[in-house]
Amino acid sequence: MKRNIFGIAMAFILLSMLATTMAQKYDKKWTEWSKKDALDVLEKSPWAQTQNDTDASEQMYSPTSDPRLQGNRTTSNDDTRAGQGATNQATNVKYHVRFFSARPIREAHIRLMELGQSAKPPADAITRMHNFAEVKSEGSIIVTVTIEGNDPRATNPVMQALNSSVIGTLKNNCYLQRADGKQLFLEEYIPPGKDGFGARFIFLRMPDEKPFIDANSKEIRFFAQVNSNIKIDRRFKIADMMYQGELEY
Repeated sequence: MKRNIFGIAMAFILLSMLATTMAQKYDKKWTEWSKKDALDVLEKSPWAQTQNDTDASEQMYSPTSDPRLQGNRTTSNDDTRAGQGATNQATNVKYHVRFFSARPIREAHIRLMELGQSAKPPADAITRMHNFAEVKSEGSIIVTVTIEGNDPRATNPVMQALNSSVIGTLKNNCYLQRADGKQLFLEEYIPPGKDGFGARFIFLRMPDEKPFIDANSKEIRFFAQVNSNIKIDRRFKIADMMYQGELEY
């Protein structure tokens, strides 16, 4: 019993410390963020969630020969393994889901760009980047998805699916959903580009002439069924998405 109480107390302390750290970070001007600060915003902030998909089906598979060379009957799975080679380890794909229309996410992206440059950009370039980072999104809600993984045989099919997807196939299988069950379906889709921001899922910000998300929404869910094998499903707490005194999404 004492151990359980201690564990609960420690959890509250850690959550409190994390909340304090995040609050201090957002009180700091984004142009003063360190690389770690910016990465934290992109990877573990109220506007960023990560879905971790692991496939352990080939972890114990260790082929010594090609069954096709021995006259054995092969299956489609055998053909795939023989052609590509078995991974012999669990494959992992991480989906980074971010509210790109939220200022802190764009500010973190631009801050990382600035920190990664060896020379200071021209003044007009800095102005353009800062305007892009700080402008408020008025007409749309933009959710971006980027991926990373430990084996290209796992990540390549995902990238191919994101690159080849179109609004016609995604529209009825991608939406934002509030805690009250109300859904907002996809309005526009832009595949991943060279900017590194990821695939962009774009929704109307004010359907029916009023905001789809407000302080009373409690929770917002992003759902996207890209194809039969790829499903992205993340939930965000609205109460945590406050930035500089405003609800930011």
